[in-house]
Amino acid sequence: MSQLPPAVPGMSLSDVETPALLIDLDAFERNVAYLATRLNGTGVRLRPHAKTHKSAIIALRQMAAGAVGVCCQKGAEAEALVYAGVPDVLVSNQVVGPRKLTRLAALARQARVGVCVDHPRNVADLDAAARAFGVRLDVLVEVNVGMDRCGVEPGEPVVALAQVVAAYHNLRFAGLQAYQGSAQHVRRYEDRLAAIDTAAEQIKVTLRLLERAGLTAETVSGGGTGSFEFELQTGVWNELQCGSYVFMDADYLKNLRADGAPGSIFEPSLFILATVMSRPAPERAIVDVGLKSLSVDSGLPHVVGIEGVAYVGASDEHGKLAVQGAPAEVELGRKLRLIPGHCDPTVNLHDWYVCYRGDYVEAVWPITARGAVT
Repeated sequence: MSQLPPAVPGMSLSDVETPALLIDLDAFERNVAYLATRLNGTGVRLRPHAKTHKSAIIALRQMAAGAVGVCCQKGAEAEALVYAGVPDVLVSNQVVGPRKLTRLAALARQARVGVCVDHPRNVADLDAAARAFGVRLDVLVEVNVGMDRCGVEPGEPVVALAQVVAAYHNLRFAGLQAYQGSAQHVRRYEDRLAAIDTAAEQIKVTLRLLERAGLTAETVSGGGTGSFEFELQTGVWNELQCGSYVFMDADYLKNLRADGAPGSIFEPSLFILATVMSRPAPERAIVDVGLKSLSVDSGLPHVVGIEGVAYVGASDEHGKLAVQGAPAEVELGRKLRLIPGHCDPTVNLHDWYVCYRGDYVEAVWPITARGAVT
């Protein structure tokens, strides 16, 4: 069941119950505005990935800033956002199984819905579900451009599957899904650039072969927060799926810029608010944020703004801090902010965003698609 929110508007941050998922609204709004402005006039559309935030409120704010719609990774995620008012979603993933396909086709009666494929049997099943509901679904063929996860290989295999899609009445071949996810957290700027250049050459070859076969890839979608500047330079992608840019996380902030320094053009805007719940030794403090409140798959969180304090270990309900000196910020009962190592799975552990400016809560937003993993 959904939990009661840990805060109400007008409350001081010092009174927010912890653990709490915070959004710094000023930083968040700057991130949204920056990417919208960066794409302005390029002819490249933005379809941000909602698996990062799982929030209809954020999705609609992104669309108000110019995004054409959002991506979702699961059908249930798409349902939650559409039912909350988001009018255009691409499930940038494969949807397999009769019940899931039926739900997807039914959703296309409520909003514009697209989906990705990489197998002809899935295409046939998708068409049958669409036909049953009298809808026509946009279908992108997913291309393996280096991530080695889903997707058919570039070139002729893409053409063959695109021809299968185009042959069905209730499906429309809408283009290619070409996401080089493994490039997003490659640390060196030059290595990220090389990975995207390689993917771009593969897509260029594929597009030429599609054209020879009489097929048009109206959309080439992909790109991410760690690589979008490179995708923009190629002239290949005309739709970008950046997701984490709205929040950032500690792992993204380890990527190196062109000058060799770590950091990002985007600001951290997502934090976990924690309370110091135990101070058992001068060199150790314990906070109430552990594995049930944040994800550590991409590393431990970063403690914000306190010299000599590091988050060094997580258990279910506890986080261990290593403390040098005697900073007042880690006295018993004090609250501090953490930047999570990986924003996406951290968000899925919470029901609410506590949105603040300065020292006060401005809004509390539900995490619309929290737990939507089917």
